[in-house]
Amino acid sequence: MTLIPYIVLALLLVTSVGLLLSRDWRWSLGLLAAQYLGMFYLITLHWPFSLASVKLVTGWMASATIGVTRLGMSENEAEQEESSWPRGRLFRLFAAAIVIVLVVATTPKVETLIPGISRPVIAGALTLAGMGILLLGLTADPLRITLGLLTLLAGFEILYATVETSILLAGLLSIVNLGLALVGAYLMTAAPEEEPEEDILA
Repeated sequence: MTLIPYIVLALLLVTSVGLLLSRDWRWSLGLLAAQYLGMFYLITLHWPFSLASVKLVTGWMASATIGVTRLGMSENEAEQEESSWPRGRLFRLFAAAIVIVLVVATTPKVETLIPGISRPVIAGALTLAGMGILLLGLTADPLRITLGLLTLLAGFEILYATVETSILLAGLLSIVNLGLALVGAYLMTAAPEEEPEEDILA
């Protein structure tokens, strides 16, 4: 039983790094959905199952909203981004490694500040928050900005769920998640087609 949180932590690490490296929007949304599954498990350690399931359903609804919007768009943006992609891959891996090192160094300190929380929960929250911030700093694509914001918010929700259990809070954060997905979907469709989005440092 004690091994499961570490397996979930590994899942969150793989999905967050995968979001940073993936160039296919289908893979990205699949990783985001798996990320919400890991987030759901960590939250169930502190919240009732029924309340934590709201997070999972909301996350999958947000992923579906983005997926349906992207499905109706052309593939021109992705094809044009792919040609410049190899230049930024090693840099992103190096940046992800720095985030992982910071998470490992920070987790014991956070554990002393907030007693009663297991290290996998803290490490999972910090990993998602750090990778979300990193993804936001390396892209100008509305889709990837949305994924970065959702990842960052997921990390915050895991950590905040350990200190606060509230139906109202769960509802408000669910509205924020869905709102981010809807705004991201709108920006994806509103972006001018003649100016395809490109990743910074890619």
